[in-house]
Amino acid sequence: MADQIAVVGGVDTHTDFHQAAVIDTIGRHRATAPFPTTPDGYRRLLEWMRLHGDVLAVGVEGTGAYGSELARFLRVNEVTVVDVDRPDRKARRANGKSDPVDAYAAATAVLSGRAHGRPKTRDGIVEIAATLYLSVATVKTHVSRILARFGFNNRGQIALLVHDAGLLDEEGDSTGDVG
Repeated sequence: MADQIAVVGGVDTHTDFHQAAVIDTIGRHRATAPFPTTPDGYRRLLEWMRLHGDVLAVGVEGTGAYGSELARFLRVNEVTVVDVDRPDRKARRANGKSDPVDAYAAATAVLSGRAHGRPKTRDGIVEIAATLYLSVATVKTHVSRILARFGFNNRGQIALLVHDAGLLDEEGDSTGDVG
């Protein structure tokens, strides 16, 4: 498409579906639609946004919660993701809750520069603890023991060791070459 316009996306996230919206670079509302919170739903959401133009960025509410998987999917597909704060609850109640309005608001926040948060990656100590069904204190204890064993002061030094040893591929996944 030679005349394809640039667009910004916004997503109001929920447990079972995400409401997506697309605006152009001067803030005009182009379209809004719901998508299921499944891998196929994420793929369809991105394809739908790209039908409306060249996607410059997508503002996603709740990249550390309901929007985490969508944010990860978009990043893997080389889309710039911006973490957008949820609208003020008091203002939302006064104006009425509307998923399409919230999705447009997320896109507008990115376009205007009001939203510029880095998406949460959900790979910190709290997330490790939840994934492994351990307490945060237990994870901290194990991390401290690993640091002490290697004579390191922080997790960044471990990351450098793993990188320098070639134990991760370009995407940061394990190569399986341990030992």
